[in-house]
Amino acid sequence: MDWLINLFTETDSIAHIVLLYALVISVGIALGRIKIFGISLGVTFVLFAGILAGHLGLTGTTNVLTYIQDFGLILFVYCIGLQVGPGFFESLRDAGIKMNLMAVAIILLNVACCIGLYFLVFYKGGPIVGDTARDLAMMVGVLCGAITNTPGLGAANEACSTIFGAGAPPIANGYACAYPLGVVGIILATIAIRLICGVKLQKEQDQLEEERSENPHAKPHKMTLEIRNHAIEGRTLLQVSQFMGRDFVVSRILHDGHVSIPNRDTVLHYNDRMFVVCAEDAAEAITAFIGEPCEVEWEEQDTPMVSKHILVTQPKMNGKTFGSLHFSSVYGVNVTRIRRNGMNLYADRNLRMQVGDKIVVVGPEDAVDRVAAMMGNSVKHLDHPNLSTIFVGILVGIIFGMMPIVIPGIPTPVKLGLAGGPLIVAILVGRFGYRAHLVTYTTTSANLMLREIGLVLFLASVGIKAGASFWDTVVAGDGLTYVWCGFLITTLPILIVGVVARLRFKLNYFTLMGLIAGSTTDPPALAYATQTANNDAPAVGYSTVYPLSMFLRILTAQLIILLLCAA
Repeated sequence: MDWLINLFTETDSIAHIVLLYALVISVGIALGRIKIFGISLGVTFVLFAGILAGHLGLTGTTNVLTYIQDFGLILFVYCIGLQVGPGFFESLRDAGIKMNLMAVAIILLNVACCIGLYFLVFYKGGPIVGDTARDLAMMVGVLCGAITNTPGLGAANEACSTIFGAGAPPIANGYACAYPLGVVGIILATIAIRLICGVKLQKEQDQLEEERSENPHAKPHKMTLEIRNHAIEGRTLLQVSQFMGRDFVVSRILHDGHVSIPNRDTVLHYNDRMFVVCAEDAAEAITAFIGEPCEVEWEEQDTPMVSKHILVTQPKMNGKTFGSLHFSSVYGVNVTRIRRNGMNLYADRNLRMQVGDKIVVVGPEDAVDRVAAMMGNSVKHLDHPNLSTIFVGILVGIIFGMMPIVIPGIPTPVKLGLAGGPLIVAILVGRFGYRAHLVTYTTTSANLMLREIGLVLFLASVGIKAGASFWDTVVAGDGLTYVWCGFLITTLPILIVGVVARLRFKLNYFTLMGLIAGSTTDPPALAYATQTANNDAPAVGYSTVYPLSMFLRILTAQLIILLLCAA
């Protein structure tokens, strides 16, 4: 049986590492399915399974554990950024500024709690030097653990080396004490906000769907109009559109009993009947100018027309505007609507096409078939993952994250790290990747698989590394003090800002959960939020505030040590 014993004890063995991760992840996921008071922490239990394994002596070499931890985190945040990238900048224009201000408020309150607890519990008077400075540095480690920010811990460690040299305090112990309750505390705080504010999950879901469906700028509106304005007689469709200053699509026109597919140069006449598709907020103005709504049985007219849903799978179509393809003049068809990410959008001529879009094309059947061939219209093609986009983006993201940012007066440059850099690049690739001919589309299942794999690898690694010394740290010295201090640092700012955001600013609860997870840079909290919401609202909230939050978390962790411990 020596081979079996060696399999569990030889920490430098590849078989041991793979077995360890498989054991921790499978046990953690199994425990995560257990509901306590109707609440399940899901994959978050992988962290605690890792702590237990580390405590029992099942561990691996530090370099291997750190590599798997960082790679899992990079994969997780990159896939999130890639998914929400196309809508990220639009969210900034809508409520992003307000959400980022809320995230900054949470961050500043975290720092205030950290420094306040230091002065209440550890400070013994006099200048902050020697052991007093080391106590403050340990509290910074507690702060990083309380808000589950590993890059901040790395930045604080580097700052400690600058200030203390070889005698730098082991702030990772404070991090290890606060981290487990930090993960739980963030989730418990979001649940507490839900109870305090009387949130009903189904009502929040209905509100989100209503907001999305009632966007008058994007929701398409269909109608048949009879031209009753003599000023339109003899004008082209383009001239009418330019005069009104409104975008609309005319997919069919009935003139003298004959149906045709119009283009921008089609001449309009009094009493012509048109099938118009426009944005909902433009419908009233278009009707008032052109004429009266009427009824036409388009399918029974002399020229047979078909309407088909066509899937965009051809990579070369990625990023092209609908206006640049000249559907009506070149192909004799019109595109009236787009189905994207579960939403119907009006086919504005300036809207850029994305692989994965489903467009509605109207025209003669042979012409529609030609457009379908041009667009690809192959479901099988979308099943093939675009791995090059993922790894090219990760490559650029790591370089960007490791780039030092010099701030005057601060001796140590700050960095976005292995999480912040790839996330920001993923958002940019998701939004502007078409300019570099990168196809960013991945199926929902493929994106979710990559994210979940990255998340469980990250959680298992952190747990295994913390488990080896966690018990001794908690029992001996100030370990228990670090635990309760960390819990207060975690929960108080979230409860204060969360209740204000919900009651004063009426922020949707699912979006608020993502905002809290993003402001604390906590993937397990996002995983819990996503499982609770069963929609992408938490991911949008998370990614809206995450880049700024990550930067400030890293910056503030260094600033406390560099400014206060060096006093």
